[in-house]
Amino acid sequence: MEHYRYFGKAEGRLPCDSFHASRARKIERITPLLKLEMPHQRRGIKYDFLTDDLRQQTGITSTDNVSSNDYDGYGMALIEQFNNGLILDCGAGKRKVYYDNVVNYEIVDYDTTDIIGVGEALPFKDASFEAVISVAVLEHVRDPFACAAELVRVLKPGGKLLCCVPFLQPLHGYPNHYFNMTHQGLRALFERSLEIDDQLVIDSILPIWSLTWILQSWAQGLSGGTKTKFMKLRISDLMGSPLEYLNAAWVRGLSPEKNLELASATLLTAHKPRQETG
Repeated sequence: MEHYRYFGKAEGRLPCDSFHASRARKIERITPLLKLEMPHQRRGIKYDFLTDDLRQQTGITSTDNVSSNDYDGYGMALIEQFNNGLILDCGAGKRKVYYDNVVNYEIVDYDTTDIIGVGEALPFKDASFEAVISVAVLEHVRDPFACAAELVRVLKPGGKLLCCVPFLQPLHGYPNHYFNMTHQGLRALFERSLEIDDQLVIDSILPIWSLTWILQSWAQGLSGGTKTKFMKLRISDLMGSPLEYLNAAWVRGLSPEKNLELASATLLTAHKPRQETG
């Protein structure tokens, strides 16, 4: 309790007893909305719909990565607008603040997770939520088209969607990273089912975030004198044709893993198995 008074209260957290009571009330509200005919099990009072079959179908693997982000002003506005309703946060991560009206849906059983499952097969009935939040999630699902359709399905008529997906971001995984999207690609996922109200690039996703991420990660992939020379380059030194830099040590010195993280594109080769003959 002393720790809560000094730290948790300032962060908007609930004390332990209040947290468990709040979760119990929320689960009671959620239960009538669940598709309990889907295979599931109980983890305490939580419902776990993440079966082995779904893990295999959707490519979910165990991870030590912890996804944890705060809500921005747009997310908080939805939470306040639908204070008496229910909002689905699909891929909520580990939340610092536990809200009574937000269903924290995750593949990972964090302490703040309410329901466990995958985005491509939401265990909720049609038109269950006043709003749906999906931030930095669709790049991590194997089938973003199916996931987007599910987000639309569980949204009530007149309900609101808040969705954000990276475009120019390096490889990152919670646990996997499958797709980045242009603004046109993101729009295409929803425009046939929803009326698009706006599409913005807010402060937290301006191009500067991509630029600094790439440069910082590039520098971390180098060492010694090569790193020193790279750090001394000016922007004007990098404005030529890429062909001019292909043999530079700071280009050739990156590991295969770092090249995959920062790649301009990747090339895949494959073959089709021969048909078995009887």
